[in-house]
Amino acid sequence: MADAKVIPFGEEPRARRGSAGGRRTHAKDGAAKRPQGPGQAQGAGRKPGPLVPVPEPEPGVDTGAGAADEAVGVGAGAEGAPGRGVRDGQDAGDGRGARDAREARDGASGASGGPSASGESAAALEAAAAPEGPGAGVPRAGRGPDDGSGWERRLAGGLAFLRRRLTGDYEVDEFGYDEELTDQVLMSLIRPLYENYFRVEVKGVENIPSEGPALVVANHSGTLPMDGLMMQVAVHDHHPAERHLRLLAADLVFVLPVVNELARKAGHTLACTEDAEALLGRGEIVGVMPEGFKGLGKPFGERYKLQRFGRGGFVSTALRAGAPIVPCSIVGAEEIYPMIGNSRTLARLLGLPYFPLTPTFPWLGPLGALPLPTKWTIQFGEPIATDGYPPEAAEDPVLMFNLTDQVREQIQHTLYKLLVQRRSVFF
Repeated sequence: MADAKVIPFGEEPRARRGSAGGRRTHAKDGAAKRPQGPGQAQGAGRKPGPLVPVPEPEPGVDTGAGAADEAVGVGAGAEGAPGRGVRDGQDAGDGRGARDAREARDGASGASGGPSASGESAAALEAAAAPEGPGAGVPRAGRGPDDGSGWERRLAGGLAFLRRRLTGDYEVDEFGYDEELTDQVLMSLIRPLYENYFRVEVKGVENIPSEGPALVVANHSGTLPMDGLMMQVAVHDHHPAERHLRLLAADLVFVLPVVNELARKAGHTLACTEDAEALLGRGEIVGVMPEGFKGLGKPFGERYKLQRFGRGGFVSTALRAGAPIVPCSIVGAEEIYPMIGNSRTLARLLGLPYFPLTPTFPWLGPLGALPLPTKWTIQFGEPIATDGYPPEAAEDPVLMFNLTDQVREQIQHTLYKLLVQRRSVFF
């Protein structure tokens, strides 16, 4: 037996309710006779008739429609609107019961002066279907062309770059620096290693001036000079002015066949006083690592212990140019190639300052040259001003020694502080 809904009896004569033709009565008939507002009802003071008992639902029968009809009947009775008992037991399958329930709901809402349940349901469905998030309200068809136009712009830019390279329509400065090639190609090749492999964290990059010359002095380590490349990406990508770091490199870099050309294109130049002063005179940011090969090829047991900073030539250069000295501390490079030994014989045969022996190289062949994925931190310290010194200060050995020692101590102290804060070598 299907569900029967409970609705107060309406205004019709009792004889019609008992007749054969009155067993199935449409709710819209009763709704048409209901008053549209308070004070206009014909039977506003009339008491509702007795309620028809509600049979228990049979197991396995869906009671959703019946529950909705009961709710409508109770609501109408609470508002005092006259109703009519409807029994749809035999006609539940023909869809008329559902139509009666909808019409009864509309009539009950009209009698109470509130919005209809169907209107509220439609509004709820529209709200649920409305998109949320940053792209809300934007049709999907409108987003596609934007993505496509982005790819088209990249493709057009790449083709224009290729055309300029083939026709020679690009600029290279007197040191061989190709800014467009560095930004478009070389940085793009190094950036995945910087962001995803070493996961470099940069601190204090705002200490580098936004304009004018500056000399960045950093510690050197890692067996291979990858710390200089990471520092170059850090300055370019994180500095507010997107400045370029011009590194001073050793002579060995410029005698290697392929490395020589790439280093020149990336803005590196020979580590000599003349080139450094020329770059600082043009307002460039120059990077130097005074430890040289002594720091780069030191054993793993001496990691993060700074070696001698030479004779202080970088301080003399900064004093002549009046450029501030920015100390830089790099943590994470010492562990990428843990150098446990040095084959001096092979180093002499190959003309290298050292031949590293690590736990993986040369035992694993080319695979042993893969660096360990350590977590890096690069911190730029407070700049040390040099523009307050007289011109002859660059020839004062005592002053140069004091400033060199000050820079070295500041870098060493920062290294110890970063090592204490580091949770793990790899995380």
